[in-house]
Order: sequence, then structure tokens, then C-alpha cells
Amino acid sequence: MLTLQEKQAVVAEVSEIASRAHSLVAAEYRGLTVAQLTALREKARAGDVYLRVIKNSLAKRALANSNFESINDHLVGPIILAFSMDEEDPVSGVRAIHEFLKDKANEKMAVKAIVHDGALYEGSELERIASLPTKDQAISMFLAVLKAPVQKLAATLAAVRDQKEAA
Repeated sequence: MLTLQEKQAVVAEVSEIASRAHSLVAAEYRGLTVAQLTALREKARAGDVYLRVIKNSLAKRALANSNFESINDHLVGPIILAFSMDEEDPVSGVRAIHEFLKDKANEKMAVKAIVHDGALYEGSELERIASLPTKDQAISMFLAVLKAPVQKLAATLAAVRDQKEAA
């Protein structure tokens, strides 16, 4: 049992993380082994994701007055919170959970809800949100779209030049 000071420290820590996080995944981890949770923590560390198993009442206090307050109704049962801390990949926590769930042995984990950019999504939206591009991928896709017309014009002009030289 946590003392009052320990509870206050946990709430303060999670509140501070929530203030810097870009997205949050709340998942029920009932039925997972310690080894499976350890594997999830390793994936999370690699993706700059803060994972925390926390009592629901403390989580609700920690998330009060934050962008993630809307998730409070989904905090039921044993919950693990995954905060995405990476500015370059604001849904890194969603990706980490999605990758973890690809393994058949980990299917006992149930994603309850996701909050991204202040919007609340059901757990069933996990795959769709995980497929969002990272910042670098989005920039490269945008640049490819900008580059395509110029590239096609250059290819057309080169083809006209080649035709005239052949004639």
C-alpha cells in the first residue's frame, strides 16, 4: 500500500509526463506475464515511450486538467498507460503497442482508448492511428508531391529535345 506522499509523488510524476506527451494509449494488461510486459517495456524504451502501470484513481488525478482528461471514463481494470514523448513521432506509443500486439501470445492485452491531439479514439482505431506517417515520412511524401510536376516537365522537355535531335 502506498503512503500519501508516495501517491502524491506518482501523481506529480505522471502529471509532468502528461504535460509533455503527444499522445496516450490506455490498455488493459490482464493475463500478460512479467516477461511479456518486460518485452513491451523494451519496445517502449526504444521508441521514446513512457509506460506506467498506475492505479486508476491516481491516473484520473494525474490526467486532470491535461489534454488526456477525456480518457478517464476508459480507466477501468488493470491499466497500463503509454505516453508518446517523441516530437518527431507523436504516435510512437501507439506504434509500440501495435507492434507488441502483432505477436499472437500478446493478444490478451486490450487497448481501451487512445488520445491523440486532444481527440479521444476507441481502442479499435489502434491500427489506423499506428499507420499514420512520422514527421520525416510526412515531409518526404509532401516533397515527392511537390517534385513530381517539375520532374514530369523536365522529362517531357528532354523527350522533345531528343525527338528534334533524332529528326
